[in-house]
Amino acid sequence: MSLAERIGLRALRSVDPETAHRLALKGLKLGLVPLPGAITSPRLATEVAGLDLPNPLGLAAGFDKNAECLAPLGRAGFGFVEVGAATPRPQPGNPRPRLFRLPGDGAVINRFGFNNHGMEAIATRLERRPQGGIVGLNLGANKDSADRSEDYARVLARCGPHVDFATINVSSPNTENLRDLQGAAALEALLLKVTEARDWLPRRIPLFLKIAPDLTEAELADVARIVIYRGIDGIVATNTTLSRRGLTDAHRTEKGGLSGAPLFAPSTRVLARLHDLTGGNVPLIGVGGIASAEDAYAKIRAGASALQLYTALAYQGLSLAAGILRGLDALLQRDGYANVAEAVGTGRKDWL
Repeated sequence: MSLAERIGLRALRSVDPETAHRLALKGLKLGLVPLPGAITSPRLATEVAGLDLPNPLGLAAGFDKNAECLAPLGRAGFGFVEVGAATPRPQPGNPRPRLFRLPGDGAVINRFGFNNHGMEAIATRLERRPQGGIVGLNLGANKDSADRSEDYARVLARCGPHVDFATINVSSPNTENLRDLQGAAALEALLLKVTEARDWLPRRIPLFLKIAPDLTEAELADVARIVIYRGIDGIVATNTTLSRRGLTDAHRTEKGGLSGAPLFAPSTRVLARLHDLTGGNVPLIGVGGIASAEDAYAKIRAGASALQLYTALAYQGLSLAAGILRGLDALLQRDGYANVAEAVGTGRKDWL
């Protein structure tokens, strides 16, 4: 991390976290943040669900909710970027404060509630996205929607022509009853509607399903079965957790989804279990608690074909992505892997 980045992070920590996030986005747009450019190598380059990635580390949804920073984020070293979540109509989300740092735990709690500018504004920005790079969209539903399945299909129909993949987010804990869509019957009906909407797009794009880390063994088995049956291209494991086990920070009792270091082990266990349940035949995107090259490598060996990062950036800055990728390349070389794909799932049993 450069001296300038350390100073910038220190300044951002002096204001409330949501204001800090807004300032970080503004700094990116103004070109005030040094960016490394593309990062790749023969070991890091990989293919996931038909997407050719220069490296396996993506930026998770939530950082650039409204697709406002696509150009600078394309130069930040990530192999792919996911924006959103987008809902059909704009919505303000839950009242502030709704984002809390837990520095003692290396974690964050948020209860944003799908605050975003709506699919029309986001689609307009995606239409003007820079050429090159892999960009995906996280699909959401409005809080007051009478038909949430229809919301996901509408957002995909409007924005799908302008992205390279889409993620069906049924696992945010901050929209009431949203996680109920992970139940077998509701999930099957939702995925049918969304895949039908994809059939009308001018080109077929991969669809991923983002799940919670708090599912039971039986629920995970249902997810794996339905994903395979409905032809979903991958699973993002996982979203934030409602668990507060082991936390020490004063903000630990705040409502919302917990992300960061405490999520690493439970989300990696879910990842390994899904790799087992799907026989390694469904690409998995590992997210939750990644803060180092070693964390990234552990996720890959547990079954992840690609990865996503977000919370650790609040503590270590955007340069963290480049550091993780260089370290991951070295770890793959150390263990004799010619590429990321060769390492996927090789340590799965350690997490089962």
